[in-house]
Amino acid sequence: MTGWYGRPTAAELVAAAAEFLETEVRQATNGHVNFHAHVAANALRIVERELLASGDGPVRAALATLGAADEAALAAAIRAGDFDDRPAAVISCLRILVGHRLAVAHPGYDRRDEETWLPHDAARLARYDSTKSP
Repeated sequence: MTGWYGRPTAAELVAAAAEFLETEVRQATNGHVNFHAHVAANALRIVERELLASGDGPVRAALATLGAADEAALAAAIRAGDFDDRPAAVISCLRILVGHRLAVAHPGYDRRDEETWLPHDAARLARYDSTKSP
């Protein structure tokens, strides 16, 4: 579906800008500018994933199981001790909420364990170090 505004869609425009930053700008720069192009591209990829997200149905359902209208109400109820007798239900709800956010902000992060996270993190740091100016 292309939405009300036709093509390119907002997600396609954001993806094109991210692609430009990830390829042409990063290849033509180094140091500080290269790093900021990387950060900007990551931000645009987050926006792209938000635009393409399928919705918040699972989040609303998780909140509803605890009788919370939204995250603010859930936080207030947790602080007040309203769910002290239901820790498993709270943890289950929080996993869904955090997973929903991570799916957009950092896909795959919620599925990493210590074995796969540490090598991935080391490789990411090595890539960043190789883009720094001498």
